[in-house]
Amino acid sequence: MRHDTGGRLTRDGIRIHDPEDFAGMHAAGAVAAKILDDVAPHVRPGQTTGGLEEVIRAAVEASGSTSATIGYRGYQHASCISVNHVVCHGIPGPKTLKNGDILNIDVTVIVDGWFGDTSRMYVAGSLSRKAERLVQVTHDALFKGIEAVKP
Repeated sequence: MRHDTGGRLTRDGIRIHDPEDFAGMHAAGAVAAKILDDVAPHVRPGQTTGGLEEVIRAAVEASGSTSATIGYRGYQHASCISVNHVVCHGIPGPKTLKNGDILNIDVTVIVDGWFGDTSRMYVAGSLSRKAERLVQVTHDALFKGIEAVKP
C-alpha cells in the first residue's frame, strides 16, 4: 500500500487504485520476495536470528529500498523472525537455530512510496515427520484459501 493520495476514495472510504498503481505494488512486493529468497541459504542450524537480520538488512540496503519496520514505533530491525511457537513478530537477536526449528520471517520494504510486505516459512535443517506434516498442511491450507478468494 502507498501512503499518499493515489487512486480514488469510495463513499465508504475505500481507496480504489488506478491500473498504473499496480506496477508500483508489484515492484515493492518483488523486492520483498527477493529478499526472502536471498535469506533462505542462511537459515540453518547454528545460525542466529540476529545473523539472519544482518543478511536481511544488507539485502534491503543493496536493493535500494527502505525498511518499513526500522524506526516504526521504535523498532530497530528490518525483519520479524518468529521461531517455533512464537506466532508472529518475533524480534531477531541471539537465539541460535536448532535442527528442526520452523521459522517465519517477515520483511516489509518501501519502494517509491509503495509497501511490499510479505513473509515466508523456513526450516532449519531437517524436520520430524510430525513437523513436516504441519508445514505441508499449513501450506495446502494457504493455497486453498487463495483459491477461494473472489472479488
